[in-house]
Amino acid sequence: MTYEGSSIDPTKPSIARVYDYLLGGKDNYAVDREIGDVFKRDLPGSVAIAFANRSALTRAVREIASTTGIRQFIDLGSGLPTADNVHQVAQRHAPESRVVYVDTDLQVLVHGRALLENNDRTRVLAVDVRDPEGVRTHPDTLELIDFTRPVAVILSAILHHVNDDEDPAGIVRYWRDHVPSGSYFFISHFRSGNNPETEEAEKVLQQTFGRGRWRTDAEIAALLDGLEILDPGIVPASLWHPDETENPWSNGEPRELTVWEHLIAAGLARKA
Repeated sequence: MTYEGSSIDPTKPSIARVYDYLLGGKDNYAVDREIGDVFKRDLPGSVAIAFANRSALTRAVREIASTTGIRQFIDLGSGLPTADNVHQVAQRHAPESRVVYVDTDLQVLVHGRALLENNDRTRVLAVDVRDPEGVRTHPDTLELIDFTRPVAVILSAILHHVNDDEDPAGIVRYWRDHVPSGSYFFISHFRSGNNPETEEAEKVLQQTFGRGRWRTDAEIAALLDGLEILDPGIVPASLWHPDETENPWSNGEPRELTVWEHLIAAGLARKA
């Protein structure tokens, strides 16, 4: 979320690198693994949050690219490149898709630009997601995105790192007001579980990064005010349009999710 300066500081944990570690990536430092190990060791099973979130993002991008005419995506707070990044999923189903990645973590920028060096339909921007005007009017954005045509705005696991006094709803509202009808919004967000696991996980992240806010389903839905939330609504990410191979169903009924899978919600909305 915050720019770390002109060089990567391996002594300070990074949200993107901790997430990378939890997903099994290698672009992280000992300080990031130390935080990740708190989840692995003290909150066993919590790593399912990261995988459930990533899978829902992949399914959402696939659905947008394969069932709508949208061919341009803005991924806000994109994090470190991993398997099935937004451009890879979108271009697999619609090769002409264009993607702008937005982050301020220097390591994300370095790795993202290296990965995308030979892909002329992608850009990586060093702009804070809390500055939507800066994202929208950035020359690289304007080079790739045509704001007269529908856009998919991706808010995957980012708004729970935005405090209430930083107006997360205002970020979404800005994009809602500056993209045309037919645009889509994907959101995933830590959801309040009113249980010890939620409280402990929230405390770890807040103590580590000094920010973050779990929200209820109603609060998450309110972030999408003015947009049409599509079926099945705001639901645990594992139950958002699940693949048959992920086996979330048994005899037509949803399987019992773990307490951790309940802690990440997802939803897709459309601007009428």
